[in-house]
Amino acid sequence: MQNNENTALQVQNQGFLTLANADSGSMAEELDGLEIQFERIKIPSGGGTVFEVPGEGDEPDNVKDFTAVILHHHPLNCHYKDKYSGGSNPPDCGSFDGITGVGDPGGACKSCPLNQYGTADEGDGKACKNRRRIYLLREGEMFPMLLSLPTGSLKTFTKYLQSQLTKGRTSGGIVTKFSLKKATNAGGIAYSQAVFAFERTLSLEEQRAVKPLSEQVKAYSGKVGFDSEATETVNGIEVNSDTGEVKQEQRCGGLRPTAGCLTKEVVP
Repeated sequence: MQNNENTALQVQNQGFLTLANADSGSMAEELDGLEIQFERIKIPSGGGTVFEVPGEGDEPDNVKDFTAVILHHHPLNCHYKDKYSGGSNPPDCGSFDGITGVGDPGGACKSCPLNQYGTADEGDGKACKNRRRIYLLREGEMFPMLLSLPTGSLKTFTKYLQSQLTKGRTSGGIVTKFSLKKATNAGGIAYSQAVFAFERTLSLEEQRAVKPLSEQVKAYSGKVGFDSEATETVNGIEVNSDTGEVKQEQRCGGLRPTAGCLTKEVVP
């Protein structure tokens, strides 16, 4: 039994060594002058617990969980003056670092009036939406994928990072297990919340193999376009089509608000 476990561990620890044989400049050379489009892992809406992961064919794979190395992650703030109506419109104001917004109104995100609770068109949410982008590399793959965390998963991600840092680990030096759980916000609306767990530490060889790709992804991350604000309706509730984030809750005993009806922005 012990020999089998050692063999399995040895095989597992080879998972990211395929990068060691890759040309560190190949990614930059291939993508030079191109608009980068990372394939996206999607979080479902309505409390679903299955990720939608790009597959080898046209159809995505549905998985309960997966493991990956976090190559890079950063805040993403977006403000749209008007409701999204189709296409890939950029936000009126956006930030890739959560510190400085570019556009209208632009400036410091922390003090921006639109980045305060209670500034949404309806309810107590923010007019500026706060998310976090995570660039992931799964075992046996050469190109990263992108996971956009909605508001309801930011606290769990922060808690996970803090727990790893306490143990002397960084997100880029470990393999993380990603899964989902059904959660409910203060308004009683179910949503899908990301869950993170430590899987294992990368070997020194794996860390050396992953580092050049992490640096390239970090350099390119500011060139990746903003998420669209495309929405769909699930049981009368508006959600973001890409992240599953609940957008609005309508409270009137029916699906359509009437005069005097309370429409409340829901932030999980």
